[in-house]
Amino acid sequence: MCPPGIITAMPRSLAARLLEWYALHGRSLPWRGTRNPYRIWVAEIMLQQTQVETVKPYYHRWLKRFPTLRALAAASEREVLAVWEGLGYYSRARNLHRAAETVVKDYSGQMPRTVEGLRALPGIGSYTAAAIASIAFCVDAAVLDGNVKRVLARVFDFREDVKSPRGEKQLWALAQSLVPAGHAADYNQAVMDLGATVCTPRAPKCPACPLRRMCAARKLGVQLQRPVMKREPAAIPHHVLVAGVIHKGGRVLIVQRPSEALLGGLWAFPSGRRMGREPLAERLRRIVRGEWGLEVKVGVRRQTLAHAFTHFRITQHVFECEWQNGTVKRDSAIKWVRPSELKNYPMGKTDRQVAKGLIREA
Repeated sequence: MCPPGIITAMPRSLAARLLEWYALHGRSLPWRGTRNPYRIWVAEIMLQQTQVETVKPYYHRWLKRFPTLRALAAASEREVLAVWEGLGYYSRARNLHRAAETVVKDYSGQMPRTVEGLRALPGIGSYTAAAIASIAFCVDAAVLDGNVKRVLARVFDFREDVKSPRGEKQLWALAQSLVPAGHAADYNQAVMDLGATVCTPRAPKCPACPLRRMCAARKLGVQLQRPVMKREPAAIPHHVLVAGVIHKGGRVLIVQRPSEALLGGLWAFPSGRRMGREPLAERLRRIVRGEWGLEVKVGVRRQTLAHAFTHFRITQHVFECEWQNGTVKRDSAIKWVRPSELKNYPMGKTDRQVAKGLIREA
């Protein structure tokens, strides 16, 4: 076990103030209070670009199905994606699975105990490696996520662009210099909690902050101008997609997305992007013929769905289709299935909406 968080022998430094605050106000989360590196790892991966409240039920469901690293390594990718379905950023789940297989194969089932060793695993970057190493193995490693950047930028009135290579390098060095020896686990969780609950982006609760008296940005009245991010947000592209629910003898066609593609490994109804002003039905016929060698009769529009990804958004027009002729290749990534079987195939959000409607109608 790592030493307790309160540092009674040291002066009331930034770290001491944070640890005292954390002992009273730290969040109670399902993955807190454990040094199990597998559970900490799962939580940290799930929390990437995802809100805490969204993660909680997925975390419990995941551990119920894959209670240990070896259980995860022994599972199929399809099982892994099915449990992850709905959490988004599916490459995280695939990397968790690949990394578990690597740990079982190359490390006898024991996760590396150093930041460098953890970073060598698929899907683990600098922040995640430091979080696992500090919380599970008591390594004196700093973490640097969005919450930590914001706290440090305000407390030290840091004026570099925090997303620039220079700014990021300086912040990593600053973060590391502040880690109290032997107390990195609680300290890292404290500064992350402070950023998430008090030192928030738009409405920081400065009167409640344990660092208010040492916060340089607050003294200057510029806390809302920190952190500095000079990059202008790019316009979000919008793509129009067409998809077909292709019926044949009581079954519908689904295809598996390539592992390296967006939503890789998930199953979907045949689809593609509309080009120019080509009529939607004609575009769908051409896609199905070109990609899968099938001739279909495109019927009525079943539904229109909208969805936003991180860097773009889509509008997907879904049509009812009837198979006319042609045979799909014998391929494990292409299947004719009964609507009742669709629940057994992990899917992205829009395809799952279509599948739920088909299941209700079956």
